[in-house]
Amino acid sequence: MVSLFFIGFAAGAITGVPIGPVNVAVIDAAYRHTLRRALSVGLGGAIADFLYCALGVAGIAPLLSRNPAVPPILFGLSGVILMVYGFLTARSRPVTPAANEAPKSPNPSREVWSGLSTGLLLIILNPAAVVTWVVIVGSMIKDPTIGEGFVTALGVFFGSFTWFALVAYLTTKGKSTLGEKAQWIPRFVGMALMGYAVYLLARAARYFFAG
Repeated sequence: MVSLFFIGFAAGAITGVPIGPVNVAVIDAAYRHTLRRALSVGLGGAIADFLYCALGVAGIAPLLSRNPAVPPILFGLSGVILMVYGFLTARSRPVTPAANEAPKSPNPSREVWSGLSTGLLLIILNPAAVVTWVVIVGSMIKDPTIGEGFVTALGVFFGSFTWFALVAYLTTKGKSTLGEKAQWIPRFVGMALMGYAVYLLARAARYFFAG
């Protein structure tokens, strides 16, 4: 069980490294708002990763294999969603970076909930993540029990949140070091996100136009 937890932890952290909507949202929240909001976004994304990993363990893989057109459709939907989100992020107008010390929020709980719901929705509205976790889980463990699946998904949660928390921390520190140049951070990650969206759309198109 312990080994499954650490396998899940590693998978959660590693899958968070490629540019994705939650990474973008965490960077944007840390840059324009507070570290607290950025951590909340990361927590929401980690919860969604846990849920999708649990779906993979629950045995959704046979459903996808019986319906080969479903994964490309999911990739296409994710590509469109991420393209729009990346475009809006890249063209966002420069804003004055938040102070290095987190400003006092008149409603901290509302700020936390807003960040949490943003991170959760960004993963849930990225249906290609289901396919990704089905593949990852299938390669990690074969015919897992409910207990083994839960432990693995729990490891994924902690791994994902650890990565997003690191991104939030580094962005918070980096904005004070870079000064005005930090305003290019959201633009850069937005463009990278659009590049990833093109990749997803190409995967979907390759299936439908291959023959």
